[in-house]
Amino acid sequence: MICFASSPYGLVSVSTDKNKLDVPFIQQFLKDIYWAAGRTMAEVQITIDHSFCFGIYLNDKQIGFARVITDYVVFAYLMDVFIAEEHRGKGYSSILIKRMMTEPKLKEVKIWRLATSDAHFLYEKFGFTALENPEKMMEKKII
Repeated sequence: MICFASSPYGLVSVSTDKNKLDVPFIQQFLKDIYWAAGRTMAEVQITIDHSFCFGIYLNDKQIGFARVITDYVVFAYLMDVFIAEEHRGKGYSSILIKRMMTEPKLKEVKIWRLATSDAHFLYEKFGFTALENPEKMMEKKII
């Protein structure tokens, strides 16, 4: 499914078509960012294969990405959300997140989660808050 919007910079579209994704572009960004440092091309492809993905495009050129891990009913985890540096500050991240939050295939999801170090202001616009009971959450890391 593709959603279109116009901007002063051209035509913006958000697509869930994995065939449109520019995997080298995604890996190039992720390999240097703090939450995915060192992620290889093969690892990026595996994450794409096993996630519900969203690409955002300006005049058909990919400028951002996000993915959701979900069971489509109870839980969804938002990951790897980014807009390329040269396109930030133009509202594209809001377009991308809004499209994700209104995706028909995800409309039944009851609990959404994400982790962010610096974009709380963005996600708060879409109803995200701090965990109500963080003491109930656990994690296991293999580093």
